[in-house]
Amino acid sequence: MTNRLLSPAELEAALRAIGAERYHNLHPFHRALHDGKLTKGQVQAWALNRYYYQASIPAKDATLLARLPTAELRREWRRRLIDHDGTEPGTGGVARWLKLTDGLGLDRAYVESLDGLLPGTRFAVEAYVHFVRERSILEAIASSLTELFSPTIISERVSGMLRNYDFVTEETLAYFTPRLTQAPQDSAFALAYVKEHARTVEQQQAVLNALKFKCGVLWSMLDELDYAYVSPGNIPPGAFRPQEDA
Repeated sequence: MTNRLLSPAELEAALRAIGAERYHNLHPFHRALHDGKLTKGQVQAWALNRYYYQASIPAKDATLLARLPTAELRREWRRRLIDHDGTEPGTGGVARWLKLTDGLGLDRAYVESLDGLLPGTRFAVEAYVHFVRERSILEAIASSLTELFSPTIISERVSGMLRNYDFVTEETLAYFTPRLTQAPQDSAFALAYVKEHARTVEQQQAVLNALKFKCGVLWSMLDELDYAYVSPGNIPPGAFRPQEDA
């Protein structure tokens, strides 16, 4: 816990240190995904479970949007909903993620039904939505700061998957290209907001804890995938079962 008030630069450094230690690009499942060590079924399981996270982001952001006190803040946060939901059917990040699952050979209706989700994925994603809905505006905005680190993981993921999997194409991974510009724009705003509004030791600690929580959400989702699909015999009843394990 911080025992003194940090300068804005020190607070930013502390936030970046959390990402350097806890961001899920360090997780063994991500390393295996990037390095081409997963089967197609394991990649399918990742994409299917990650869909629930992607589809929940606009719902999460809408809960925060409803609480923002100024038109300026609402306009800024509304852009995130547009990025993910699009302006018409078939546009936006969620639709592009479904093109990814399509490209991996998953039935779209099955993906959207959520019937194949791992229980741990559901719990982790819903905990994040609940956190943003119930915590302070400052903590909710701070929890989005994993976007500070996402360009690195996106670059690794795209280059590694294209290099190592013959069933992956640039079109399949089209979701990620806009995120290389959207995420830095979003994180720049959130970081500036946090640095300006975390004005007490307690508020700064809450901000740091919010980012740790969000890193934990993303890490735990990969823990669940690793346990279910990399360790043999651990797929829970009702969850997606790759054809090679059927």
